[in-house]
Amino acid sequence: MSAIQTLLCGFYLTVNLAAFVLFAVDKRRAVRHTWRIRERTLLLTALAGGGAGALAAMLLFHHKIRKAKFILVVPLLTLIHLALAAVVFLQTGTI
Repeated sequence: MSAIQTLLCGFYLTVNLAAFVLFAVDKRRAVRHTWRIRERTLLLTALAGGGAGALAAMLLFHHKIRKAKFILVVPLLTLIHLALAAVVFLQTGTI
C-alpha cells in the first residue's frame, strides 16, 4: 500500500470512529434529556468522511432514523466517499 493510501485509510478510520462515537453520545444524551450534539455537527462528520460510522451508529442505536435529512444525506455521503476512495486506489494502481 502506498503512503497516500495508508494516510487515506487512517483518515477514514479516524473520522468514522469519531462519527460513530458522536452519534452514540448524542443518543445517550437524548435518552437522558441532557445537552445534545447539534445536528449540523453530526452531518458535518458524515460530510468529512464519517458516513459509514454515522450510518452504522444510526442503525445500531436507532438514532436519527426518522429524520429524512439523515436517512437521505448520510448514505449519499457514504457512497460519495467510497467512490472518492476507489478513485484514489485505482489511480495508484492497487485495485
